[in-house]
Amino acid sequence: QVQLVESGGGLVQAGGSLRVSCAASGSIFGFNTMCWYRQAPGKQRELAAHITSGGVTYYADSVKGRFTISRDNAKNTVYLQMNSLKPEDTAVYYCALINGWGRNPGYWGQGTQVTVSS
Repeated sequence: QVQLVESGGGLVQAGGSLRVSCAASGSIFGFNTMCWYRQAPGKQRELAAHITSGGVTYYADSVKGRFTISRDNAKNTVYLQMNSLKPEDTAVYYCALINGWGRNPGYWGQGTQVTVSS
């Protein structure tokens, strides 16, 4: 079993920055991918970024160039640095983990709210 705990959400003005963190614990495989999904009100959950345990990253076009995903493997923690935030970035941000070589997350955090005011 794996537990994911997010922190760092909040309210920020447009153009500002925020960092969210996710600490993972439990049975984590040596190869894994940690993901940040987000779900805005009335919209489907979407993948914002992910990073493998080897450091390979992916970004959705909507966040590319503004968000940076990183991880500390020793702490099993993943970070999402969000810069130049826009009101459309307002969403609940969820941390998720793909253990091993799967395609979809098997574990999810509880989510943290990020609100960007205009």
